[in-house]
Amino acid sequence: MNLELGGKVAVITGGNRGIGSAIALELAKEGVDLFLTARDGAALAQVQADIAGKTGRKVVVQAADMRDPKVAQQMIDAAQQAFGRIDVLVNNAGATKRGDFLELTDEDWHDGFELKFHGYVRMARAAWPALRQSQGSLINISGVGSRMGSAEFTIGGSVNIALLNLTKGLADKGRADGIRVNAVNPGRIATDRLTRNIERMAKLDGVSPAESEKRHLEAVGINRFGTPDEIGWLCAYLASPRGAFIHGTVIDIDGGETRAL
Repeated sequence: MNLELGGKVAVITGGNRGIGSAIALELAKEGVDLFLTARDGAALAQVQADIAGKTGRKVVVQAADMRDPKVAQQMIDAAQQAFGRIDVLVNNAGATKRGDFLELTDEDWHDGFELKFHGYVRMARAAWPALRQSQGSLINISGVGSRMGSAEFTIGGSVNIALLNLTKGLADKGRADGIRVNAVNPGRIATDRLTRNIERMAKLDGVSPAESEKRHLEAVGINRFGTPDEIGWLCAYLASPRGAFIHGTVIDIDGGETRAL
């Protein structure tokens, strides 16, 4: 399908691996030039070379830590300088700490909100004028942890549900400014992060990683894990004119794990 994205420019945070790099690749396949940022500069450089080599699109990368309040504006300014426009912002950077609620510290909570929630807020605010000018699209990557409480995911769940409310609020503003705003809730996606979690649970339970994976799937009631490119396909569609009537929406892409309305 031609998504009519040729010549557009996307800024993606957390674009150095997993879901972020998959979104970047799918957008580039549709003719989008990219500005990618993340903390790991070496990983960013690898993604840059891979996507440019596969698609021929221009890919600019810059390492930065979204927890720094000054970084969001710096990244948007750098993207504007490199391309002269921004059509799509994908807020994706940020992983929160799991653990026993009684063992999680104030610093753990502050870090989780600073990186993922406040990082998204700052990027949206910094990019808003450019997106308004291009009549562009903003996509917040949240997670199905926003839908269900979990004893070991109190930070992540709290951050993610806050992001859904933020998305709805920005969509309300976006109607007047011509910016489409949506959120995507990935479920269990086969990334390095999921692999590490499976291996951690396998050690705790004294079973093989394969057995731990089987138990994990059974526990959450899905048939398989998702793949990063499936998130990339969805985001490319949401960012495109083909998805023009999708606005203020939260889309769960989780294999049916979320059963709540």
